[in-house]
Amino acid sequence: MSDKSFRFTIEPWSVVRENKEYKTPIFNLLHRKMRLESESEYNEGYFYVLEAPEWVNVLPITEDKKVVLVEQFRYGIEQPTLEIPGGMVDSGETPLEAIQRELAEETGYKSEQWENLGKVSANPAIMTNYTHLYLAQNCEFSGFRETESDIHERIKVHALLLEDFLSMVEEGTIHHSIMVAAVARYLLRERM
Repeated sequence: MSDKSFRFTIEPWSVVRENKEYKTPIFNLLHRKMRLESESEYNEGYFYVLEAPEWVNVLPITEDKKVVLVEQFRYGIEQPTLEIPGGMVDSGETPLEAIQRELAEETGYKSEQWENLGKVSANPAIMTNYTHLYLAQNCEFSGFRETESDIHERIKVHALLLEDFLSMVEEGTIHHSIMVAAVARYLLRERM
């Protein structure tokens, strides 16, 4: 079933009022008053939402079928993770431009063969943004670009055979939900 054949039938809530409660460099915390118009007496409620920029991730595969990964410490779970490269879409960038930049900055790899794998929502219950997923094939190491890096970001680059990478997703070593979504989109593409 494709999203073109499914017709959503649930009534959307409308925003009555929205206040920006808190602003950070990464997200804004919004407090929304929302209403369901169809009920005999308006059904209203208050909700907190994280407003974030669009995100991008790429499954970069080299000519010899290795997946380029980044190892980094994640402050939320207070542990290192193994992930595909990604980041935020900067103002004025398209998602493709953003992920090409992120791949080069984080890994030193580039590709001339890009494919859009669609987009996913990380947590639509509380977040406003989408993550755009890409496949980059025949990636080659071209050297790291000089950039203004995040002083708190420490990255180690790894290249694992595709089959080993998929095994690590299956066993839970690679557990970031957006990474797993990218793998699902890739495997669905391969199935077609």
